[in-house]
Amino acid sequence: MRVLGINDGHNAAACLYEDGQIIAAVQEERLRRVKNWSGMPTQAIDFVLKTAGISPGRVDWAAINGYHAAFPMTREQLLEEYERNNDWDKTAQRKLKRMIRAGAKSLGMLERIRSRRQDDRVKELLALGFPRERIVFVEHHTAHASAAYYGLANFYDDILVLTADGSGDGVCASVSIGRKGRLERLHQIPMAHSLGNIYAMVTFLMGMVPLEHEYKVMGLAPYADPKGAERVFQKFMGLIRFNPRQPLGWEKTERCPETYYSYRFFRSLLERERFDWIAGGLQRFTETILTQWVSNCVRETGVRRVALGGGIFMNVKVNKLIMELPEVEELFIYPSCGDETNAMGAAYCIYAEKAGIHKMAPLRDLYWGPQFSDAEVEDALRTFRFRAPVQFQWVKNIEHKVAERLAEGCVVARHAGREEFGARALGNRSILANPSDPRVIRIINEAIKARDFWMPFAPSLLGERASDYIVNPKRVPAPYMILTFDTSERRRELTAAIHPYDFTVRPQVVERMWNPRYHAILKEFERLTGIGGLLNTSFNLHGFPIASSPWDSLDVFDRSGLTTLAIENWLVEKK
Repeated sequence: MRVLGINDGHNAAACLYEDGQIIAAVQEERLRRVKNWSGMPTQAIDFVLKTAGISPGRVDWAAINGYHAAFPMTREQLLEEYERNNDWDKTAQRKLKRMIRAGAKSLGMLERIRSRRQDDRVKELLALGFPRERIVFVEHHTAHASAAYYGLANFYDDILVLTADGSGDGVCASVSIGRKGRLERLHQIPMAHSLGNIYAMVTFLMGMVPLEHEYKVMGLAPYADPKGAERVFQKFMGLIRFNPRQPLGWEKTERCPETYYSYRFFRSLLERERFDWIAGGLQRFTETILTQWVSNCVRETGVRRVALGGGIFMNVKVNKLIMELPEVEELFIYPSCGDETNAMGAAYCIYAEKAGIHKMAPLRDLYWGPQFSDAEVEDALRTFRFRAPVQFQWVKNIEHKVAERLAEGCVVARHAGREEFGARALGNRSILANPSDPRVIRIINEAIKARDFWMPFAPSLLGERASDYIVNPKRVPAPYMILTFDTSERRRELTAAIHPYDFTVRPQVVERMWNPRYHAILKEFERLTGIGGLLNTSFNLHGFPIASSPWDSLDVFDRSGLTTLAIENWLVEKK
């Protein structure tokens, strides 16, 4: 059975799931070159179908994330929405919509209104040739839960499946039990109480882009003075409480408005507080609420194996504390667990429902995107108009040459094999450097990435050397850069690839069988230097999607301070 999974909202994406395996997947932003692109991912759909060599008529089901999807917004429209959500006209408009929905519900017309919006969403699919009777919708948090549960694919034990994000289909979090291949929802939290919305609104108030720059707030948090962070933390703690009558959830207090419609409230609450105090207080608040929630859910259900999904679990510091809870026996977090992976969640859900679970395998690597031949790379090299003189050559054993350049102190961009899916570069579209050399931080930040100075980098570690660097007593697998760990005394070998203030690390642990060519670079670098890892950051300019095609990679190389690029088996260097 073939299921096409689609997320046509924020971070649009598509995947093709066939007989228990993901055949291909890509985010629309990579192909359109527009960060966080929103809408029906027609180019991603075209890619996954061409990769499988099939037409729309040979897809059994097209599964779309969410009964409802907001209308697509540009970054500028999103910023305006956050700033104006308390203006009188917006408030009046919102009240009118609620009255209409309430009236429609009482007259039994709500489903008709929802159906009309869904008809608008599928128009482009129908134009591509997908039969309407094969297009289905999957509730938003069911898709998040399905990604976590069926991605883990442990159908022998009971699994506690928790989801949390800003909102989707009117819900911001859910609690389910995965049992024998089926999910049973026990509780859900309405979007008015959303922690994710609080984090996004504060991100906006700090002058950054909501739904995109939350990771910057998280990275800034450890620098805050503890006393200042505590002061802001106490302000936040007055907004959310746990109700003993419903231990599987949380709720906002009377003084907290609906968390999405809260711009003026938080502007007043945080006025004249230092920006780093705000980051520290907000992060501690989020950690406190979510770890308590997980503890409550484990205690109430008695299930100690936990799977997590939803965009709030992109917060790797929260994930670290959940992993360390004594009541959590095992932990799995679906990688890049924002709405982009609801394309997978929707596909998993429909596949399990229609075909059963007997072929569904645990998630492995994420190398599902486009790949290009040496001939295609050569064509791009010979036709690309470089602004500065370059020289390029085909290299038989380019992995060893890359390791040599890295050992010499070069920062090397790498484009090889199939593109990785999601928010994290996992070696195939990456910028690499010697992690023991702190000078590379400034080179990458200023000459290439234009990153904020406080943001930490992350390493790729050889699987056989990971225990030398990270503290992982529960032996939780860490191949996706979705977890942080404390570091060992050998952290100096990773100076440039750990958080410089709290010394935590967000690793990609690389196994040979998952990515033999990247593993070979790490192994050769280890032979030359004795270090079992590399600094790895995404191959893009700040504010742009990760490079996808050879032309994207050459453009980033040309426009940045990069001097060395390994693109398939071609080595490109600025003269």
